[in-house]
Amino acid sequence: MSYFVYILASGRHGTLYVGVTNSLESRVTQHKAKEVAGFTKRYGVDRLVWWRAYGEVTEAIHFEKQLKRWRREWKVRLIEAENPDWGDLYLTMMTPDQPRLV
Repeated sequence: MSYFVYILASGRHGTLYVGVTNSLESRVTQHKAKEVAGFTKRYGVDRLVWWRAYGEVTEAIHFEKQLKRWRREWKVRLIEAENPDWGDLYLTMMTPDQPRLV
């Protein structure tokens, strides 16, 4: 099973949210549908801008906790290293020719 650490944003250089899940597609779908009460719903944070997969849940949780403590500028650099335009990676993930992440 895979576990995912992910960053959502409200837009380019917008509000950021860091999370961890074992089903990235389902979790981002919930955020986009505003099914998750709290921070992401309140601030409109639903654009998947970065993610990383882990084989062990303990590794994923450990990195998520580290990432939450990072300075904002470090998170922005991490995002822009792989996604300089802050595109919604969920859209790419959901296209039929892309591999599914479950």
